[in-house]
Amino acid sequence: MTGYDKHGQDLSGGLEDVPVLCRGPTFPKFKYCTDNVPGPGCSVDPSEVTLPGCSCLTRSCCPESCSCLQMGGQAFDGAGRLSRSDSGYCSPLFECNALCGCGDSCSYRVVQRGLRLRLEVCGAGDKGWGVRTLEGIPRGTFVCEYAGEVIDFAEAKRRQLSQTSEENNYIIAVREHSGPSCVTETFVDPAQVGNVGRFLNHSCLPNLLMLPVRVHSVIPRLALFAGRDIYAEEELTFDYSGGYSNQQPAEMLSAQSGAADGPQRKVCHCGASSCTHFLPLDLSVLS
Repeated sequence: MTGYDKHGQDLSGGLEDVPVLCRGPTFPKFKYCTDNVPGPGCSVDPSEVTLPGCSCLTRSCCPESCSCLQMGGQAFDGAGRLSRSDSGYCSPLFECNALCGCGDSCSYRVVQRGLRLRLEVCGAGDKGWGVRTLEGIPRGTFVCEYAGEVIDFAEAKRRQLSQTSEENNYIIAVREHSGPSCVTETFVDPAQVGNVGRFLNHSCLPNLLMLPVRVHSVIPRLALFAGRDIYAEEELTFDYSGGYSNQQPAEMLSAQSGAADGPQRKVCHCGASSCTHFLPLDLSVLS
C-alpha cells in the first residue's frame, strides 16, 4: 500500500491521481479499482468503448453542434459542474468520449477525469467506516464514482439473499426509464472490488446525489455530485434509494413503506431530523 503521509496511507495504492487517505490501526480488505469491472452476468465490458463519438474539433463542445450533448443535454457548465438548468436531474447524461474529435480539455469530460478531491476514509461511529472531504466542495461538483463489479439481476439477488444480518449490503440498483415499457437496470457491487465510493454512508438528508453518466460505454457510471456547497471536514453521504431533496424513485422502499422487518432491514444512524429509522431496501431484488 502506497504511503500518503505520516498520519495515514493511500487506500487506492496509487491508482487514483489524488491519494485517498485512510487512518486507523486496520484497513478494510477489498481490491481497489477506479472504474467498474465486469462481474458475474455482465454481458458488456464496462471499459470497452461502445458509444459513438462527436465530430467536434473545438476545445470545448457546443450544444448546438455536438452529438453527445444532443443526446444528454447541456448538463455541465463551463467549469465542469452540473448546470442549474439540469436541476431536475432526470435527463440521461452523456460525456464526450475516447472517439470524440474534441480535446481532453473539453468541459464535457468530467466523470472520466476521475477523483480530483482530497477525501479521507475514517471511522464514523455506529455507521462503521465513512468518508469525509478535506476541502470545500462547491454545489454541482463531481466528487467520485460508486464503482465496483457490474453484475446482473440474478447475481444481485443471489448475493443479497446469502448475506447475514451482520453483513453490509453494498449493491446499488439503478433503473432508468426511457419509455412506458423500457427500463434499463444496472447493478453495481463494490463489496470485494470497488473504490472510495463503497465507504459512503446513507443519509436521509444527504449532501451528495447520484446520477448515471455514460462516458465510453452503454453501461452507466454511477457518479456522485455535490447537491449543495459542502464544507471541509464534512462527512459525505448520499441517499441509498437514489433520492435527493425529497425526490424518491418509486422502485425503492423506505422504512415508512410498510415493508416487514427482517434480516435484510438495517437501522439507519444518519441522525437527520427527517430520518426514516431504517436504511432503504429494494425489495424487488429479493422477490
